[in-house]
This record gives sequence, C-alpha cells and structure tokens, in this order.
Amino acid sequence: MESRIPLFIANWKMNKLAKDVQAFVIPFNEATQDVSAKSERVLAPTSVYLSALVVATKGTSIHVSAQNCGTAKSGAFTGEVSAAMLKDLGVGWVILGHSERRHIFKEDNNLVNARLKAAIEEGLTPVFCVGEKLEERKANQTFIVIENQLLGLKAHSEAVLKDLVVAYEPVWAIGTGENATPTQAQEVHAFIRQWISKNISSTFANRTRILYGGSVKPENSSQLMAMEDVDGLLVGGASLDPLSFGEIVKKGLNS
Repeated sequence: MESRIPLFIANWKMNKLAKDVQAFVIPFNEATQDVSAKSERVLAPTSVYLSALVVATKGTSIHVSAQNCGTAKSGAFTGEVSAAMLKDLGVGWVILGHSERRHIFKEDNNLVNARLKAAIEEGLTPVFCVGEKLEERKANQTFIVIENQLLGLKAHSEAVLKDLVVAYEPVWAIGTGENATPTQAQEVHAFIRQWISKNISSTFANRTRILYGGSVKPENSSQLMAMEDVDGLLVGGASLDPLSFGEIVKKGLNS
C-alpha cells in the first residue's frame, strides 16, 4: 500500500483579522517544526487574507488554502473569487463543498462539482468535502448521501484528479462539540476508499488522503488518526489558536 502523508488543515472560516493572521504563523510553525517533515500543514483563511498568509508563510513548508472558489475563470460573478485568481496569489489549495457551503449557502452537488472542475483546471489541490446531516444518519442514509456527493468525481480521470483530498465531515458533529467516534469515522472513511477504488481505481484509492472533520480537538486527534483510513484532520474552531492546532498535529502524528 502506498504511504499517505498525514495532512492537517486549519479551516478558519469567517474568523481572524489581518493582525491575527500574522500572529498565528510563527508560534504554529515553531510548535510543529519538529514534525513538519512527517506531515503536511495547511491554513485556510477567509479570502481577504489569503495574500497576507501567502506572505507570512514564505520560507516555511506551510501551505495556504482558500475556503472556496468560483466556477468560471472570470466574468460577471459578483462576490466570487476564481481559481485562476487564487493561483495568481500563490494559493495552491482550495476547500470545496464544505457542509456550511452546502447547507447554509445551498450549494448543491452540481455547483460543488462545477467548482471542482474549475479548481482542477487551474492545478489547485482540491479538498472535497462530504458528510451527512443528523436526520440522514438516524435514517441510515449516511452511505447513500455520501455516494451522491462523490458521484461528481467520476467525471474526471485519475490523472486529472491526481492530488485530490476527500474530507468526511458529519454535519451533526461540526461546531456542536459532538464528534463521530473513531469507529464511526473509520466506517465512513473505509466506505469512501472502497467507492474510489470501485469507481476510479484501486491504486488511486490507496493513495488518496481522506480527512476527518467535525469537533476535532487535541483530546481526540490521536484516537481519530489511529484509524486505518483516517489520513488527516480538517479542523475548525480548535485551529484558531496556534498552540491548540499545533497540539492536534503533534498528537495526531503520535497515534
């Protein structure tokens, strides 16, 4: 089996001002310097601070990700930021289909897939998010929902998808303090890997990193990362503090 480098992404959502962005990088980088060669670390600020973070992380191995991207290269799309613009800023990654985009901003699978296509065309590394709501889990529809969200990947070849990252985030666990148990996370991650194996290829499935997101904190990162198919963590609230996020990375790697 191909070795998958552990991946830790801080999704800051709509938080932090310019001074906070600058103040985060140095202590976080220092806290995780000794494990930087054994993992990939990614910070995802709101779009207005992407360029500031690109500058702040220069000379480090920390990557910068956007939280979303537009579907077109340019045009009359007020409020959107294109993948080409992100690339122009020096941003290499983008989160797509986050549950807050899907459920608060009503982005359906077609729109998320169009954003994915745009990101791939610009050579960005997409972090493709899937996950079910509480009522869907209670109705035993978890795998049906996730399969429907994954279907758009079939439109692309393995060569085009190459660096794809998938993130499983149960909607009922985001910002609620409730997290999926490591066993629940593993069950869904294994399903995702099997789906990729069946619908794209087994070699691609073996090297695709699948992250868990949903109330991740230093106290549970090592148990989650101990699961066979959990290759990293997509962290929200606990990633706003550099030392907290640093602990998540270090404890996760010690699993």
